[in-house]
Amino acid sequence: MIYVSSARAASDISDCLQRRLPSTQVIRDQGSTELIVGSNAWLVTLTPSGYGSTVKVQQSASDDGGVPEPQMRFDVARCVV
Repeated sequence: MIYVSSARAASDISDCLQRRLPSTQVIRDQGSTELIVGSNAWLVTLTPSGYGSTVKVQQSASDDGGVPEPQMRFDVARCVV
């Protein structure tokens, strides 16, 4: 699991991750945004906060290997700064 805070808005992080990661589905629900990356391999939850947003990344038990963890960590790090 990856859990970080960012000064960037959740919408900016979402846009950045969608550009970097293949086959990303976006679900917006009551203020938060969820991105499903790959075929349910990763779940990224973006929640607005008083200073930007929080980012929570979880790997699914049914990971298909489509996006390796090192790539996911790299892309998240690039998008939250």
